[in-house]
Amino acid sequence: MGRQAIIQVKDLVAKYGEDTILDNITFDVYEGEIFVILGGSGCGKSTLLKHLIGLIKPYAGRVIVDGDDISNCDDKTFQKLLMRIGILYQSGALFGSMTLSENVGLPIEEYTDLPKQAVDTLVSMKLRLVDLDGYENHLPSEISGGMKKRAGLARAMALNPKILFFDEPSAGLDPITSVELDDLINHLNRSLGTTMVIVTHELESIYKVAHRVIMLDKRTKGIIAEGDAKYLRDHSKNKFVKYFFNRQAEKKRQ
Repeated sequence: MGRQAIIQVKDLVAKYGEDTILDNITFDVYEGEIFVILGGSGCGKSTLLKHLIGLIKPYAGRVIVDGDDISNCDDKTFQKLLMRIGILYQSGALFGSMTLSENVGLPIEEYTDLPKQAVDTLVSMKLRLVDLDGYENHLPSEISGGMKKRAGLARAMALNPKILFFDEPSAGLDPITSVELDDLINHLNRSLGTTMVIVTHELESIYKVAHRVIMLDKRTKGIIAEGDAKYLRDHSKNKFVKYFFNRQAEKKRQ
Protein backbone atom coordinates (compact mmCIF):
# COMPACT_ATOMS: atom_id res chain seq x y z
CA MET A 1 0.00 0.00 0.00
CA GLY A 2 3.03 2.29 0.25
CA ARG A 3 2.10 3.40 3.75
CA GLN A 4 3.67 2.83 7.13
CA ALA A 5 2.07 0.27 9.44
CA ILE A 6 1.19 2.06 12.68
CA ILE A 7 -0.21 -1.11 14.31
CA GLN A 8 1.30 -4.56 13.80
CA VAL A 9 -0.28 -7.71 15.19
CA LYS A 10 1.93 -10.75 14.84
CA ASP A 11 0.83 -14.34 15.58
CA LEU A 12 -1.53 -13.18 18.36
CA VAL A 13 -3.07 -15.84 20.56
CA ALA A 14 -5.80 -14.69 22.97
CA LYS A 15 -7.16 -16.90 25.72
CA TYR A 16 -9.53 -16.69 28.66
CA GLY A 17 -8.34 -19.46 30.95
CA GLU A 18 -8.17 -22.60 28.85
CA ASP A 19 -10.47 -21.22 26.13
CA THR A 20 -8.71 -19.96 23.01
CA ILE A 21 -10.54 -16.98 21.50
CA LEU A 22 -8.08 -15.97 18.78
CA ASP A 23 -5.43 -18.28 17.40
CA ASN A 24 -2.30 -16.98 15.62
CA ILE A 25 -3.79 -13.95 13.87
CA THR A 26 -1.58 -11.49 12.00
CA PHE A 27 -2.45 -8.15 10.37
CA ASP A 28 -1.30 -4.53 10.01
CA VAL A 29 -3.13 -1.22 10.31
CA TYR A 30 -1.72 1.59 8.18
CA GLU A 31 -1.32 5.25 9.04
CA GLY A 32 -4.36 7.34 8.20
CA GLU A 33 -6.75 4.52 7.36
CA ILE A 34 -10.13 3.64 8.84
CA PHE A 35 -9.73 -0.02 9.71
CA VAL A 36 -12.79 -2.04 10.79
CA ILE A 37 -12.83 -5.25 12.82
CA LEU A 38 -16.04 -7.19 12.25
CA GLY A 39 -17.60 -10.60 12.64
CA GLY A 40 -20.44 -12.44 14.31
CA SER A 41 -21.21 -12.52 18.01
CA GLY A 42 -18.56 -14.22 20.13
CA CYS A 43 -15.86 -14.14 17.44
CA GLY A 44 -13.41 -12.10 19.54
CA LYS A 45 -13.87 -8.53 18.26
CA SER A 46 -13.92 -6.91 21.69
CA THR A 47 -11.16 -9.22 22.91
CA LEU A 48 -8.96 -8.11 20.03
CA LEU A 49 -9.69 -4.45 20.73
CA LYS A 50 -8.67 -4.91 24.38
CA HIS A 51 -5.36 -6.37 23.20
CA LEU A 52 -4.79 -3.46 20.82
CA ILE A 53 -5.20 -0.89 23.59
CA GLY A 54 -3.19 -2.87 26.13
CA LEU A 55 -5.99 -3.85 28.51
CA ILE A 56 -5.12 -7.53 28.00
CA LYS A 57 -1.71 -9.05 27.38
CA PRO A 58 -1.48 -11.72 24.65
CA TYR A 59 -1.12 -15.35 25.61
CA ALA A 60 1.37 -15.45 22.74
CA GLY A 61 2.44 -13.20 19.90
CA ARG A 62 3.10 -9.46 19.70
CA VAL A 63 1.11 -6.23 19.44
CA ILE A 64 3.16 -3.25 18.28
CA VAL A 65 1.44 0.16 18.42
CA ASP A 66 3.24 3.21 17.02
CA GLY A 67 6.59 1.48 17.44
CA ASP A 68 6.04 0.21 21.00
CA ASP A 69 5.58 -3.50 21.68
CA ILE A 70 2.73 -3.22 24.20
CA SER A 71 2.70 -6.98 24.68
CA ASN A 72 6.04 -6.60 26.46
CA CYS A 73 6.72 -3.07 27.66
CA ASP A 74 7.17 -1.36 31.01
CA ASP A 75 4.60 0.92 32.66
CA LYS A 76 6.44 4.11 31.68
CA THR A 77 6.42 3.21 27.99
CA PHE A 78 2.77 2.19 28.17
CA GLN A 79 1.76 5.46 29.87
CA LYS A 80 3.49 7.41 27.11
CA LEU A 81 1.62 5.37 24.53
CA LEU A 82 -1.70 6.21 26.18
CA MET A 83 -1.04 9.86 25.31
CA ARG A 84 -0.91 8.93 21.62
CA ILE A 85 -4.16 6.99 21.44
CA GLY A 86 -7.79 7.81 22.16
CA ILE A 87 -10.71 5.48 22.88
CA LEU A 88 -14.44 5.96 22.36
CA TYR A 89 -16.34 3.39 24.42
CA GLN A 90 -19.83 2.13 23.57
CA SER A 91 -21.58 4.27 26.18
CA GLY A 92 -19.33 7.28 25.79
CA ALA A 93 -18.13 6.59 29.37
CA LEU A 94 -18.56 10.20 30.47
CA PHE A 95 -18.43 11.10 34.16
CA GLY A 96 -22.02 11.96 35.06
CA SER A 97 -21.16 14.51 37.73
CA MET A 98 -18.87 16.49 35.41
CA THR A 99 -19.81 18.90 32.63
CA LEU A 100 -18.82 18.16 29.05
CA SER A 101 -16.05 20.73 29.37
CA GLU A 102 -14.72 19.06 32.51
CA ASN A 103 -14.92 15.61 30.91
CA VAL A 104 -12.96 16.67 27.85
CA GLY A 105 -10.46 18.65 29.89
CA LEU A 106 -9.68 15.77 32.25
CA PRO A 107 -7.01 14.00 30.13
CA ILE A 108 -5.41 17.34 29.21
CA GLU A 109 -5.08 18.26 32.88
CA GLU A 110 -3.86 14.75 33.73
CA TYR A 111 -1.14 14.47 31.10
CA THR A 112 0.00 18.07 30.52
CA ASP A 113 1.10 21.09 32.54
CA LEU A 114 -0.85 23.59 30.46
CA PRO A 115 -2.39 26.59 32.26
CA LYS A 116 -6.16 26.66 32.73
CA GLN A 117 -6.73 29.19 29.96
CA ALA A 118 -4.92 26.96 27.45
CA VAL A 119 -6.88 23.91 28.64
CA ASP A 120 -10.16 25.80 28.24
CA THR A 121 -9.18 26.85 24.72
CA LEU A 122 -8.32 23.27 23.74
CA VAL A 123 -11.56 21.97 25.24
CA SER A 124 -13.58 24.49 23.24
CA MET A 125 -11.74 23.47 20.07
CA LYS A 126 -12.43 19.76 20.64
CA LEU A 127 -16.12 20.33 21.35
CA ARG A 128 -16.38 22.49 18.24
CA LEU A 129 -14.82 19.70 16.18
CA VAL A 130 -17.74 17.43 17.11
CA ASP A 131 -20.40 20.16 16.78
CA LEU A 132 -20.94 20.57 20.52
CA ASP A 133 -19.83 24.17 20.92
CA GLY A 134 -22.25 25.88 23.28
CA TYR A 135 -22.75 22.73 25.38
CA GLU A 136 -19.62 23.13 27.51
CA ASN A 137 -21.55 23.46 30.77
CA HIS A 138 -24.10 20.71 30.17
CA LEU A 139 -24.03 17.47 32.16
CA PRO A 140 -24.19 14.15 30.30
CA SER A 141 -27.72 13.62 31.63
CA GLU A 142 -28.84 16.80 29.87
CA ILE A 143 -27.91 15.73 26.32
CA SER A 144 -28.99 13.02 23.89
CA GLY A 145 -27.33 9.67 23.29
CA GLY A 146 -25.77 10.85 20.04
CA MET A 147 -24.40 13.95 21.73
CA LYS A 148 -22.89 11.78 24.46
CA LYS A 149 -21.07 9.77 21.79
CA ARG A 150 -19.75 12.97 20.25
CA ALA A 151 -18.68 14.29 23.65
CA GLY A 152 -16.89 11.00 24.28
CA LEU A 153 -15.19 11.42 20.92
CA ALA A 154 -14.10 14.95 21.84
CA ARG A 155 -12.52 13.57 25.02
CA ALA A 156 -10.85 10.75 23.06
CA MET A 157 -9.28 13.43 20.83
CA ALA A 158 -8.25 15.68 23.71
CA LEU A 159 -4.53 14.93 23.41
CA ASN A 160 -4.43 14.93 19.59
CA PRO A 161 -3.95 11.14 19.36
CA LYS A 162 -2.39 9.46 16.36
CA ILE A 163 -4.84 6.56 16.67
CA LEU A 164 -8.51 6.51 17.68
CA PHE A 165 -10.20 3.27 18.75
CA PHE A 166 -13.99 2.91 18.59
CA ASP A 167 -15.98 0.18 20.33
CA GLU A 168 -19.36 -0.20 18.54
CA PRO A 169 -19.77 3.57 17.97
CA SER A 170 -23.30 3.24 16.54
CA ALA A 171 -24.62 1.06 19.37
CA GLY A 172 -27.87 2.44 20.80
CA LEU A 173 -28.22 5.20 18.22
CA ASP A 174 -31.14 5.78 15.88
CA PRO A 175 -30.43 5.50 12.12
CA ILE A 176 -30.19 9.26 11.50
CA THR A 177 -27.83 9.82 14.42
CA SER A 178 -25.73 6.84 13.26
CA VAL A 179 -25.36 8.40 9.82
CA GLU A 180 -24.33 11.72 11.39
CA LEU A 181 -21.68 9.92 13.46
CA ASP A 182 -20.39 8.12 10.35
CA ASP A 183 -20.13 11.48 8.57
CA LEU A 184 -18.22 12.91 11.52
CA ILE A 185 -15.79 9.97 11.56
CA ASN A 186 -15.11 10.43 7.84
CA HIS A 187 -14.67 14.18 8.24
CA LEU A 188 -12.21 13.84 11.13
CA ASN A 189 -10.22 11.18 9.28
CA ARG A 190 -9.94 13.32 6.16
CA SER A 191 -9.21 16.59 7.95
CA LEU A 192 -6.86 15.33 10.66
CA GLY A 193 -5.41 12.20 9.07
CA THR A 194 -6.04 10.24 12.28
CA THR A 195 -5.80 6.47 12.06
CA MET A 196 -9.06 4.88 13.22
CA VAL A 197 -9.74 1.32 14.35
CA ILE A 198 -13.43 0.50 14.69
CA VAL A 199 -15.13 -2.58 16.11
CA THR A 200 -18.65 -2.86 14.72
CA HIS A 201 -21.19 -5.16 13.08
CA GLU A 202 -23.31 -2.35 11.58
CA LEU A 203 -23.14 -3.02 7.84
CA GLU A 204 -24.27 0.42 6.69
CA SER A 205 -21.55 2.05 8.79
CA ILE A 206 -18.97 -0.44 7.52
CA TYR A 207 -19.78 0.33 3.89
CA LYS A 208 -19.71 4.06 4.54
CA VAL A 209 -16.52 4.52 6.57
CA ALA A 210 -14.23 1.50 6.22
CA HIS A 211 -11.13 1.73 4.06
CA ARG A 212 -10.33 -1.89 4.89
CA VAL A 213 -11.81 -4.61 7.08
CA ILE A 214 -10.88 -7.89 8.67
CA MET A 215 -13.53 -10.44 9.53
CA LEU A 216 -13.04 -12.72 12.53
CA ASP A 217 -14.63 -16.15 12.75
CA LYS A 218 -15.65 -17.93 15.94
CA ARG A 219 -15.14 -21.42 14.52
CA THR A 220 -11.67 -20.97 13.09
CA LYS A 221 -10.66 -18.46 15.80
CA GLY A 222 -8.95 -16.45 13.10
CA ILE A 223 -9.30 -14.01 10.22
CA ILE A 224 -11.35 -15.40 7.34
CA ALA A 225 -11.53 -12.24 5.20
CA GLU A 226 -9.56 -9.04 4.67
CA GLY A 227 -9.99 -6.17 2.23
CA ASP A 228 -12.64 -3.80 0.90
CA ALA A 229 -16.06 -4.49 2.44
CA LYS A 230 -18.06 -4.07 -0.77
CA TYR A 231 -15.64 -6.24 -2.73
CA LEU A 232 -15.91 -8.99 -0.10
CA ARG A 233 -19.70 -8.71 -0.19
CA ASP A 234 -19.81 -9.21 -3.94
CA HIS A 235 -16.83 -11.47 -4.65
CA SER A 236 -15.79 -13.47 -1.57
CA LYS A 237 -15.65 -17.22 -2.12
CA ASN A 238 -16.16 -17.89 1.61
CA LYS A 239 -19.82 -18.66 2.21
CA PHE A 240 -19.80 -17.35 5.78
CA VAL A 241 -18.37 -14.02 4.60
CA LYS A 242 -21.08 -13.76 1.94
CA TYR A 243 -23.79 -14.62 4.49
CA PHE A 244 -22.55 -11.85 6.79
CA PHE A 245 -22.23 -9.10 4.21
CA ASN A 246 -25.52 -9.96 2.53
CA ARG A 247 -27.46 -10.35 5.79
CA GLN A 248 -28.36 -13.97 5.08
CA ALA A 249 -28.95 -16.65 7.66
CA GLU A 250 -26.46 -19.47 7.53
CA LYS A 251 -27.91 -22.48 5.74
CA LYS A 252 -28.34 -25.50 7.96
CA ARG A 253 -26.18 -28.50 7.24
CA GLN A 254 -28.08 -31.47 5.88
